[in-house]
Amino acid sequence: MEAARYYGVDIGSSYTKAVVVDAEGRVLGEGVLKTGMDFESASLKALEGAAGAPAGGAPFVATGVGRSRCVSRPPTKTEISCIARGSFHHLPRPHVVVDIGGQDNKVVRVDGQGRQLDFKLNRKCAAGTGAFLEEIARRLDLAPEGISELARRAPRAVEIGSYCTVFTCTEIIHHIREGASPEGILRGCYESVVKRILEMDPLQGEVAVTGGVIATHPVLADLLTEKLGRAPFVPPRAQFIGALGAALLSREGHHEAAPV
Repeated sequence: MEAARYYGVDIGSSYTKAVVVDAEGRVLGEGVLKTGMDFESASLKALEGAAGAPAGGAPFVATGVGRSRCVSRPPTKTEISCIARGSFHHLPRPHVVVDIGGQDNKVVRVDGQGRQLDFKLNRKCAAGTGAFLEEIARRLDLAPEGISELARRAPRAVEIGSYCTVFTCTEIIHHIREGASPEGILRGCYESVVKRILEMDPLQGEVAVTGGVIATHPVLADLLTEKLGRAPFVPPRAQFIGALGAALLSREGHHEAAPV
């Protein structure tokens, strides 16, 4: 008899992630690809990348901005509840999760059972998100995956005062004209991301940082350490935390629904 598997898919604005876990909650596989315009196709391909598409009513939960358009129309959970559950899997005690996404940032307070207590979202602006950092890299004609290490080399940051991505790009042109180094500009942009996060919440207590942005831009963890005076916890495979939470909630929901 085939061992039970439980699937979770997180259809994000930039990337779609999928995770499959076993009956003990152990991760069996992961899949990720750019979301594009077709949420259903993206979710199917991510699931196939994780462990083969779920078949015949396999337990399955979807989350993320595109959850209502997921293949097979499974039960859905909010991104907040899935981030809380996925983070708790790695940090099983009360803590605060900072999830830095492609289009928004979330701060989620998690209780001792892995449930959300409350949450905050950034204002409706790309500043401080993954999209912001990608636009800055484009403006400086740099590959996004390399700018974190460049920022780490900067002896000091160039202060970035703008709250808007468009205005920040204009400000960057001014700094380039004044002779500022790309490294210093990048570090200043990363510091502005951290500043936006701390404006959302003071991040008291133990802090975890999740999402694809922290996985690609580890300098953000360095800067948070400087500002908080303590290192945040970055879970392994931080990009998959929402999908992991969805898979774990699928597993738990299936067990609760099973006959005694």
